[in-house]
This record gives sequence, C-alpha cells and structure tokens, in this order.
Amino acid sequence: MPPPEPWITLILAALLLALLFLVTWRLSVKLDNYSFVDVTWALSFAPVALLFACVGGGWLPRRIAIAALVGGWSLRLGIYLWKRVAGHHPREDVRYAVLREKWKANPPKAFLFFFLAQAVLVWLLMLPVFLITQQPAAGFHALEIAGVILWFIALIGEGIADAQLARFKRTNTEPKAICQDGLWFYSRHPNYFCQSLLWWGLFLIALPAPWGWTAIIAPVAMLHFLLNVTGIPLTEKLAVEKRGDVYREYQRTTSAFVPWFRRA
Repeated sequence: MPPPEPWITLILAALLLALLFLVTWRLSVKLDNYSFVDVTWALSFAPVALLFACVGGGWLPRRIAIAALVGGWSLRLGIYLWKRVAGHHPREDVRYAVLREKWKANPPKAFLFFFLAQAVLVWLLMLPVFLITQQPAAGFHALEIAGVILWFIALIGEGIADAQLARFKRTNTEPKAICQDGLWFYSRHPNYFCQSLLWWGLFLIALPAPWGWTAIIAPVAMLHFLLNVTGIPLTEKLAVEKRGDVYREYQRTTSAFVPWFRRA
C-alpha cells in the first residue's frame, strides 16, 4: 500500500494534536488545574512522531531511528512533568495561576485558545520530523549523523538539568533558595538551553531531505518561545517576585541561557 500524500499526513497530525489538547483542556477544566497542559505538550510529540514514521514514504531505517529519538525524549520529559504536576495537584503551577488571573473574565474560554495554540506549536516543531520521514535516500548523511550527536548531547544535558533541579527541590526547604548546582551554576535555564539544542539537532537531521531547509522554522520558533514568550520572561518575572534581591543577584552573575562562566 503506497504512503498517503504528504499533505494528508500533515492534516492527520493536526487533527490528532487538536484532539489531544481538547481532551486535556476538558480534563483541566474538570479538575480546575491547567498545569496538565505541560504534560500533554511533552507527551504529544511521541504519537505524532510514530504517525509520521508509520506513513512516511522515506527510507525505513531513518523513519525508525527518528521515531525512537523523538518518542524517547517525549516520554522521558512527559513522565518527568507528570510526576511534578501530579505531585502538586490540586495546587496549580504559578505560571497558570498568573494567566488565570489575567484571563479572569472567562478562564475556560481563554485557556481553550491557549491549549489549541500549544497544539499548533507542536505541529510546527514536528515539521523537521515530517521532512525526515519523507527523505527517500538510503544511508545516513554526514549532517544527519552530526544532528543525532547534537540531539544526544542535548538530551543528556536536559536530563541532567532536570535531575539536578528535582534533587534541589527535594533537599531544600528555604523558600528563597535558588538551585545553583551543576549546570544551574553556569546558566539560569540550562534545561531551556538543552531543549533548544534538541531542535537544532533535528534541523541538521532534516537538512539533507528535500525542502529540508524549511525545517529552520522549528528551532527558530522554539528559541523565540523560550527567550521571548512563555519560557524565560515569565519564569524570571515570577522568580524575582518570589525571591527578590537574591534572584536579582543570580541574574547579575549568571548567564540567562547559554551556559557560561560566572561574572564577578
């Protein structure tokens, strides 16, 4: 059976994501906790990667490899976030408490659009994976190998950063304390930095594919959201409100994104 037309595959992915986020929105309204969108955001990459790999027209070993890479990352991050959200429930993540107050006129309606926007973002971020699964050439290109190496470096870094932060939260009860262990000594957001690197790795893997250069939209979109939208700006705003001058000193001495040596 021949693979479906590429545009049909993209529509199927969009419908799948819309369904996942609509179900999450309904559950969040019922539980009165919108933090669950983080879990769905992380886990939603795995089924879309599997869909692309199953129906893509590209070289089978490449399709299997990219589905395993993205699916493994998605499940790891999703399980990590599930433990965090479930551990705090019914207390909502402070980011969503701020948005709830901002949208207090009609929170369910506002969050519905927010959840669907997350579905659109995941769809955009998965465009490199779509192009990779459509790549017909047999054998792995040098750029693909470089991209896989970068992906694994970022995956390991993200896992280490998450583990260091989780250990700090378990062992420290001081409300104004800041995690400065390991990677957090060199960057205020090493997890975000590694997450950005993941998508630059995917871009390199997609580059040899037909129209592979268009995959640049994914790492650029990820970088924009991390640096300018819901990543660093909101996280830092809330950190300053909670920790005051302690966090301002951390900002003064420590790189915001790219890990680097401390300033005196």
